[in-house]
Amino acid sequence: MTIRVVLTDDQAMVRAGFRMILEAAGDIKVVGEAENGQLGVDVAARLEPDVVLMDVQMPVMDGLEATRRIVMPDGSGSRVVILTTFEEDEYVFAALQAGASGFLLKNAPPEELIQAVRVVAAGDALLAPSVTKRIIQDYSRRALAPARRSTELQRLSEREREVLRLLATGVSNAELAALLHIGEGTVKTHVSSVLSKLGLRDRVQAVVFAYENGVVAPGS
Repeated sequence: MTIRVVLTDDQAMVRAGFRMILEAAGDIKVVGEAENGQLGVDVAARLEPDVVLMDVQMPVMDGLEATRRIVMPDGSGSRVVILTTFEEDEYVFAALQAGASGFLLKNAPPEELIQAVRVVAAGDALLAPSVTKRIIQDYSRRALAPARRSTELQRLSEREREVLRLLATGVSNAELAALLHIGEGTVKTHVSSVLSKLGLRDRVQAVVFAYENGVVAPGS
């Protein structure tokens, strides 16, 4: 099955480089390009790609606002991977809150870009490996006070709450399985149930939800 991708970046040479890398993978096809966030929203609405690769700083509309519009319930339904040269945490937090399913630095190796597209297209979420742990720790410290627990948490079983807590620490499915002494298939079932009951799209949203609702203590 071919993964359909739209590239949104204000630099034509960057888009050309990404296109070459992605289409060399064999299972990925770049179906459209955009040079600013507004065009990115328009192209995504028209083509409904599986994944939009989105730069942050662009003219007309930045990538964060474009991401918000693309992932809205009445948007294209595409999933967004933020690509940036900036490592500042503010971009990462804003990207997560905007609804991005992935965050990857532009200097990442080509194979990481290809893997990011595949992971996000499959319905999972991805953060740059080099910054994942720091992002999660810093995100928790930025909370000024423990948020009021959402009534939605009451829908979760004790096991599902434990899964959510562990998700918020950045562990993989394999690590979750080892920690809970269950199979990876069971872990996937629990994760899907957590996301469904809380009305969340993916693991990135689960991390944000967990910190904002006090499931994980700041700095833990």
